[in-house]
Amino acid sequence: MVAAGQGLSTDEVQSIREALAAGRKPRVVFTSSAGQIAGQVGQVVELTDPAVSDEFVVVRFGRDELPFSPADVAVAPRGAGRKAAAVSVEAQPEPEPEPVVEPEFVLDTPRVPAQRREEPRVEQEQEQELAEAKPARRPVKAAKVVKPKGPAGLTVTLAYADGEWTVAAQQGAKALAKPYVVKPAEALRMVALVDVPGVQEAVEQILAAERAEAEQQAEKLRAELAEIEARLAELREAG
Repeated sequence: MVAAGQGLSTDEVQSIREALAAGRKPRVVFTSSAGQIAGQVGQVVELTDPAVSDEFVVVRFGRDELPFSPADVAVAPRGAGRKAAAVSVEAQPEPEPEPVVEPEFVLDTPRVPAQRREEPRVEQEQEQELAEAKPARRPVKAAKVVKPKGPAGLTVTLAYADGEWTVAAQQGAKALAKPYVVKPAEALRMVALVDVPGVQEAVEQILAAERAEAEQQAEKLRAELAEIEARLAELREAG
């Protein structure tokens, strides 16, 4: 087991990112905040977007590839994770065979009962004191439960600016649809799906103001058209 560090610094994260770009997979050691696997060695295989999740350091440990935060891992020292060399064991000499003891032929010899051996109480008391003096084992920290990474959030935006309604869609940091123009009636139907009276009233006020402005422009154009037609009629009569 390798001694765990204090987590990755910003410079170390950048170094790991450059190593991954070069095709290498840097070794890291799990810190105490990683739980039961503290001191074990793994390989960084990917750095995801830190803006989406704090656990953006993907580490291969055994057959699994799991995300961790920079505080859960540290740069592994050189030589960490390599298997130790096998230690040679010297051959022990074979024990010599014990001599065979022939049974003793005894005639009319009374049997003497063997004396019962009792262990001294002093040794029993010493063993009991040593057992009580042993420190209690610390509870093992529960392994960190790694939650599966869910999909990034989806955001749909309906906006109004410069007399136009636009809709855009974005998932996480990726733009799915750039802002495109929609008709006012479609914008009003979208807002109607959101059961918020204040939002719907604001949209209706914007549409009413646009309608009034359009009617004024139409009246102005009608008046200009009437003047042009009258001028054209005079020119025809004069011709």
